[in-house]
Amino acid sequence: MSTLENEVTFRKQAEVSQNLEAQFHSSFTDFILITDHRTSKSKSLEQLEASKDAEDDTSCCAKYAKNIFRMKTLKRRLPFLTWLPHYNTRDCIGDLIAGFTVGLTVIPQGLAYSGVVGLPPEYGLYGAFMGCFVYVLLGTCKDSTIGSTAVASLMTFQFAQGSWQRSVLLTFLTGIIEILMAIFKLGCLVEFVSGPVSAGFTSAVALIVSTSQMRSMLGVKSEGDSFLATWISMFKDIEHARVADTCLGFGCVFLLLAMRSLGKLKIGPKDEGRKSSFHKVFNHVIKFLSTSRNASVVILFTLIAMHLEAKGTNPFRLTGEIPKGMPSFSLPPFSIEAQPGNETAGIPPVPGQNFLQMVQSMGYGLIIVPLMALLETMSVCKAFAKGKQIDITQEMIACGVGNIGTSLFSGYRCNGGLARSAVNNASGCRTNMSNLYIGVIVVLALNFLTDYFAFIPKAVLAAIIISAVIFQVQYQVVTPMWRSKRSDLVPGILAFVTCLVLPLEIGIMVAIGVNLLFILYYAARPKVTLEQLETQQGTRFVKITPDRCLIFPSVEFVRNMVLKSGSKSTLPVVIDCTYIYAADYTAAKVISSLVDDFRRRHQKIIFFNLKPSVVSVFEGLNTKLVLCYNTHALNQELRSDDSDLNRSVDSLDRTESGNGTSECVSMASTLSLARS
Repeated sequence: MSTLENEVTFRKQAEVSQNLEAQFHSSFTDFILITDHRTSKSKSLEQLEASKDAEDDTSCCAKYAKNIFRMKTLKRRLPFLTWLPHYNTRDCIGDLIAGFTVGLTVIPQGLAYSGVVGLPPEYGLYGAFMGCFVYVLLGTCKDSTIGSTAVASLMTFQFAQGSWQRSVLLTFLTGIIEILMAIFKLGCLVEFVSGPVSAGFTSAVALIVSTSQMRSMLGVKSEGDSFLATWISMFKDIEHARVADTCLGFGCVFLLLAMRSLGKLKIGPKDEGRKSSFHKVFNHVIKFLSTSRNASVVILFTLIAMHLEAKGTNPFRLTGEIPKGMPSFSLPPFSIEAQPGNETAGIPPVPGQNFLQMVQSMGYGLIIVPLMALLETMSVCKAFAKGKQIDITQEMIACGVGNIGTSLFSGYRCNGGLARSAVNNASGCRTNMSNLYIGVIVVLALNFLTDYFAFIPKAVLAAIIISAVIFQVQYQVVTPMWRSKRSDLVPGILAFVTCLVLPLEIGIMVAIGVNLLFILYYAARPKVTLEQLETQQGTRFVKITPDRCLIFPSVEFVRNMVLKSGSKSTLPVVIDCTYIYAADYTAAKVISSLVDDFRRRHQKIIFFNLKPSVVSVFEGLNTKLVLCYNTHALNQELRSDDSDLNRSVDSLDRTESGNGTSECVSMASTLSLARS
């Protein structure tokens, strides 16, 4: 019988006797014993079963192609096939009410966010309907709505610099990148952005967006690429502030915040069954006014501005003329034609750019924009998941296809937004169909309401943005982080400060880099427990227990700890490898050197419970390890001297040659190790 067959037999017997031994010694995990592991012929039972399954399986490509056409896969990639067959009148009414309510929010927000991007107001509406239509078919979260957000708008401005050609091309390219990320299962990249970094970044974006809108509220000029530079330029021009716009802007902010708080007001008994019809109608009206506050404020002050404009006494700056109708369907611009400037009108010349130059000008934005958009979209899905599993891959597909479709209608970057989705949820949406109604309302507004949009005061749109993003300053996470783990505040505060002081892309990269350094530090400095134990037979030894895997950042630290503890005495050293689940070439090289050091000074080193997958890594360097997988074998190995070890090695060699069977396995260990 070969060694390979022996090991499988021993492993099965060990599984039977393990429960008996666990009743006596529950603190130890027993596996098979291999006294000296020097050859790759010895494999674990899992490796044998895996190799057997691999022979039976077909090719990877054939298996992948087979899975594509399964009904389960089809429903996962086309989620509407799951809920659409069960769609009923009740769902339709709920989605219609929610879609109408959110549509009244999306229109003013779209007009306002286009100012953050540095584009004319109509581009905010161009990017507010195609993503909704796509999400009906491909989205997985019924509450999520696709459109322009503060983060997406600010990052589009950072990388497109107010050019509609670059903004549309950025939307198209990032949509393709998102689909590629979904194909290659790269949704895990979002996990490298920790909660503190995300909170710091989001808070900084909220302040930057609010700052960008202060010039519209104050009616002053502002310049600068950073938060501080923008405020300095506004203070320099504060003498030209427009009193009417300032009063209107701050008045609208307070009005919107008051209407937001009004939604919490309810009259009548707490028990719904005891409320009268008046109570129910009143509460529903208050709730509707609260959720549609943006549209209500816009309509009110647009009517006032129209009245004042007709009398010729309008003191506010208005949005201006907006082209009527849908944008034309076309591919995004892959080049920019050079245009001469007009010094009299203050229009600077526009230099021409080809496709490569446009892509080069976007730089890191092609990676950072989809990553941050995915992070924002996932935060929406997690907020409304209610314990359900989130399909990150499908969300990337929906967002990517939605942005490609948006770019074909001259829209800029869109993704899920938490504030807008919260309105959708509060309005009673039941399925993704609410996105269809949102998109239809935006399309109707483009065709029939653009003449009235020209009378919307700019200060009102600025107030809408400020009142929305001010709640994205996540100051509330500081106290929990301080109580749980204060070191997490470092990357969070760093993300907040660097994104305010430096360009946005540099700030977020610095914060992520520092966060990764924290992770690498913890990986390079594992916790190592040192204990001096004694067997029932009186054999003393030093037990060393690392708490994580052996990879190149940490293996030198572990090696120094082992050498330091081993040099203080001549006792055998036992390394408990229970928590070592992985290793690499560097670790194998260092462990090989460590074993040689112990052999030269004739001190025994034993590896207890080392996983076969890790052993196979060490085999590559022909490292002669003494391995034990149960307490009885460990006791035998601690009592043996060097000659016994050599004899056991020779015995194992003969066994591998097929000259006998291994007899070094104990199936019923009765040894207990107690702390001395």
